[in-house]
Amino acid sequence: MSVRVVSDDTQVPAHLARIHVSDITTSTNTADTFVKGKVVHKGPLVTLAEGNCILKSVITEEDSQSTQSITVVLFGALAKSFSQTVKQQDVVAASGFTVGKSPTFHKDGLHRCNLLLSEGGAALYVFGVPGPGSCPALTGSSTTVPGPAQAPKYVKLSELKDGTVVNVYGVALFFKQPYKSRGTDFCSCVKITDESEKEICCNIFCKKLADHPKVFQKGDIVRLHRVKVQLFDGAVTLVSSHGFSAATFDGAVGSAMEPRSSGRAVTVDEEGRRTVEELRFWASSRHLCSDSGGVSTPLSSTHPRLYFNLSCQLVAKAAVDATCTLLRVWDGTPCPHPLLRLEVDPATMEGLPSFGRKKEKLMADVLVYDNHAETARQLKPGVFLRIFNVRATMGSGRLPGQSCGGNQSEEEGRGDRGQLIFHLHGGTSYGRGIRVLPEDGPDVQEMKRAMAAFTEEEEDEGDVSDSELMEIWTTPPETLDEAELEVRSELDRPVLRSELRCDHCVRPVSLLELKQLGPGRIHHVRVQVTFYQPLRLYQALKLYCSTCSSIEDVPDDEDVSGIFCAGSLDSEPISPPPWTLCGLVDASGDPRRTVSVLLSSELVSEGKTRELIFISGSTLEEALRLTDQYQNVVPVRSCGGQLTLIDQSAPFLFRGKKRFYGCKRCSKVDLKEPNAEGVDVVDEKFIADAVGVELLKFVLLMKLQLQDDSDVLDVFLWGQNAELFFGVSAEEASANQEAQDSIRQIVESLCPPGGSAAEHPWLDLCVTAYQGEDGQNQTLYQVCHSAIIRPPPPEDHMT
Repeated sequence: MSVRVVSDDTQVPAHLARIHVSDITTSTNTADTFVKGKVVHKGPLVTLAEGNCILKSVITEEDSQSTQSITVVLFGALAKSFSQTVKQQDVVAASGFTVGKSPTFHKDGLHRCNLLLSEGGAALYVFGVPGPGSCPALTGSSTTVPGPAQAPKYVKLSELKDGTVVNVYGVALFFKQPYKSRGTDFCSCVKITDESEKEICCNIFCKKLADHPKVFQKGDIVRLHRVKVQLFDGAVTLVSSHGFSAATFDGAVGSAMEPRSSGRAVTVDEEGRRTVEELRFWASSRHLCSDSGGVSTPLSSTHPRLYFNLSCQLVAKAAVDATCTLLRVWDGTPCPHPLLRLEVDPATMEGLPSFGRKKEKLMADVLVYDNHAETARQLKPGVFLRIFNVRATMGSGRLPGQSCGGNQSEEEGRGDRGQLIFHLHGGTSYGRGIRVLPEDGPDVQEMKRAMAAFTEEEEDEGDVSDSELMEIWTTPPETLDEAELEVRSELDRPVLRSELRCDHCVRPVSLLELKQLGPGRIHHVRVQVTFYQPLRLYQALKLYCSTCSSIEDVPDDEDVSGIFCAGSLDSEPISPPPWTLCGLVDASGDPRRTVSVLLSSELVSEGKTRELIFISGSTLEEALRLTDQYQNVVPVRSCGGQLTLIDQSAPFLFRGKKRFYGCKRCSKVDLKEPNAEGVDVVDEKFIADAVGVELLKFVLLMKLQLQDDSDVLDVFLWGQNAELFFGVSAEEASANQEAQDSIRQIVESLCPPGGSAAEHPWLDLCVTAYQGEDGQNQTLYQVCHSAIIRPPPPEDHMT
């Protein structure tokens, strides 16, 4: 017997006892047992060598305490019969199976085991009602009639069990907008809690952006279906699994019971409504919605140096270059500072090109960079947005159409011509991202009222006169004298210049001459920068090993967070070395969630308790929080009974905002007792020696294309010469946003996006030519002993 239709459990052989999916392990005795569940996934029939067949399916057990899913793999004739007779959503029972480990449970979020069914011993029962004239033994077509759908069951966050797949409700405490992973999925993160006050981090992986939870602010109520529980060191994490779905509700008490979700229909029954209302009242009583987590700030309350969330309507957009997109937005409120208007090619602008003079003053330009630029380019003018972690800065009074206006420092914008502009920097730190708001949301309704009030006020003032229309639409006269044009140019465009920091007595040469002179020489050239790499400037920061000369990319926060999560999962109970003192610290704000710490007994005896700690079982977020209390934080785990670093791809040391990495090739990790005798300062070199790490150094590495009237030349800019060139150290750039902004502004001033060749400043540079080490007899070039001199802040030209 292979596949048979039955009407109920009474037709399953009486000697078979039902076993629940949650009770299945590789050591479970499955003789005389059966598993029952609904088919939620049915894969294709795959033909193997010699006519053998295999089929993979997933069944879900929904009538136990929590929802459980497991993969079923069928072989031979049983696979063929299953393919021909069983449909998705049919309820089936399987017996005579064996249990094997699932090689994909980390990826698909299903059970750790697979059920293996082969002909000769296994049997499959399909629950349904036979059609007229059909016989119990199936021959070709399915006769299953699905039963009524069962209401999903929800689990409290305090009752989660490792390895189970569950449905939960929770209040959002923290969230990170979806970002593109290195694979095919988008990733997002939300931390939730409920009346049990248990805080759970949920990691969501979905191919479609619309399938991620639409969390807009702290306090939103989140409903998650089919998330898998993972437990390690007392910390619980939820991960999206097969069949995942999400819905989000506004967290305000009394707000509409309208779920935010993707295009699929969302059903909220009476019990679900009651759960949402209870969570709203509970969150309100705990003031979980009272701070600024996710709440937007209107343009009327912005000021320079502010990082904030902006709710607005997109009026127009334009692609500035491959890594920058301009969004022109408004929210119906006037900004207290003049707003910088960026001039772009009208052919690239999508949306309304112009407005009335009063409405024009309410328009704000937001420059969106790097990974957010592609998202911005896909937005349609007219939609309402929330842009998270926008930065307000003062721009200069130069003609903004000559550059993308990006990342100008406050110092450059001081003066009577200073105007406010907004930036959304690359990366996902601090929840940076862009989300489209629903039209019926309270924030959108408030904006619409403000916009309607402004429109009525503008209409009351009457039509614009002919003279005003001429003032708006006509261009400046072409008869300005040269002296006035020169003054305007000097005021509007801060000119960068270069300075040689060498004593070489050589005459300047053209690039054509330089190429003909060969390697082993120093040259002075006068050139323009016409192109640079990498276009995403944060990728110019590298890690360099002075021992093996290797260069590595700096891991981003998502990679490091994943390393912490995996390291905690793989970690064994700590066996502390004799030279340490053990303890626990609260790193998450939840007294029930603690992190194991180890301290050097020698440092403690010398009164240096807070100068160095080793931590185990923490998340990246918790490690960063501990840097506020301890000067040096080293993440570790236990492996084979020995204490070791969490992973050599992750920072081995956190100090404030700085992170330190070790070389994978040259490090010989061996945690030993730090010898603090005669040591005044516990720094990164002292700690690297104590843990057996070869310290990596932050360096800047770029490739520039130079041009003069004779030729073009590709040159490298890196190491100390790059730091001299930009006036910023690589270590500063690794942890300081202002240093990163300074580099970005210099690069964009040297090579204005979309600008003509005449707008690229001329630079006097020192270039060295040398022989490449790849054995290809290639001459390479590097900029050296050259510095960019920034212009002083503009003076007040008002009389």
